[in-house]
Amino acid sequence: MPTYHLEIKQLVDYPRCRIYRDFIRTLAADRNLHSRGGSGLFYFTVLCSYANFRPSYRRIEGASYALTPGEWICRLSEITQWFRMKYQWQALAALEYLQRQQYITFSRHARGQLIKFHITDWELFNTALSCDGLCQKESGFFFIPIAKANELIRLGKCSELDIVLDLWMQTVYNEERVRGSELGPVVYYRNYTDNPFVSYNELAQRWGLSKSTAGRVLNQLAEQDYLTLISCTSRRGTVIYLNHYLSTMFEISDVMIDKEEVAMTLHVNVKVSDDPADGVSEERIRVSDYIPSVPKSHTLQLIRKATQTLAAFGLPCCECPHALYKLFLFPDCMGKPTVNLEIKCGRGGKLSYCFELRVAPQEGGGMV
Repeated sequence: MPTYHLEIKQLVDYPRCRIYRDFIRTLAADRNLHSRGGSGLFYFTVLCSYANFRPSYRRIEGASYALTPGEWICRLSEITQWFRMKYQWQALAALEYLQRQQYITFSRHARGQLIKFHITDWELFNTALSCDGLCQKESGFFFIPIAKANELIRLGKCSELDIVLDLWMQTVYNEERVRGSELGPVVYYRNYTDNPFVSYNELAQRWGLSKSTAGRVLNQLAEQDYLTLISCTSRRGTVIYLNHYLSTMFEISDVMIDKEEVAMTLHVNVKVSDDPADGVSEERIRVSDYIPSVPKSHTLQLIRKATQTLAAFGLPCCECPHALYKLFLFPDCMGKPTVNLEIKCGRGGKLSYCFELRVAPQEGGGMV
């Protein structure tokens, strides 16, 4: 039987985001996330999750209603429940808001108790099937344009549900143009820098929140296992990785985000202290020349962190108790000192690997 290598990538320039219906159901059922907000992204996405892909009919209370692609009809009480609102007039106000913004059109039937809505431009970003048939509402997926999601998220103050959807729609995976995306699904706001760093101030302006509230929401989502935050001690910002993204989007196993691995890939600052660190014993480390402006104890800890990260990359020698490590300096072509780390086998003394390290002290006690 032939063997194939399958590689999955999520492209930055792809103009649409795939959203699974069961993900929306799970998100809406999470009562730890509040829905109070004015952006409308969550409400619009919920309506899209119920829209038809093909013509059909639905019979309610003895009457039959024809539905075209992008439409659905249901009770106003159902929409109130989907939107997680207490009163029907609140759900009706949200529908009117989306209609004024030209994202949907809707009409009322059966003395106002039934709502028939149509998603504007549905056929432009979702395939409309001509054959008649039922449309499953609990399975499958639909598409939302990234540009439309960006418009919605800026219409008003975002709820926590809006924020989760915004992060989800801005995530890329294994895209060579975005640094760190090969390590896991990372949030990238397509700012053409190819770096996933984003500041709380930028997120606060995007979501219509204060900087402290934006940080509180992100930390809360991290505690609830929605995402992993990689914070930088300098002004570069924060990197956001989404948890459970791969299993939802591609039905493959999720990857564990190793913060040390991300730190080395993105050159995020590494904090060190004067306390002895766990890992490689000092007897297995040889330093010919110490790094200028870096204390000896910090140099040893940086070597330990480097070996932990290399082990996470799958380098077997870094997990071997017989491996020896040697750090030495030599000038490069410009005359500047370059740090090299050699890994040798302690049994035979044979050189196994050689890596170049870049280390510089930063303000606040960090190293990069």
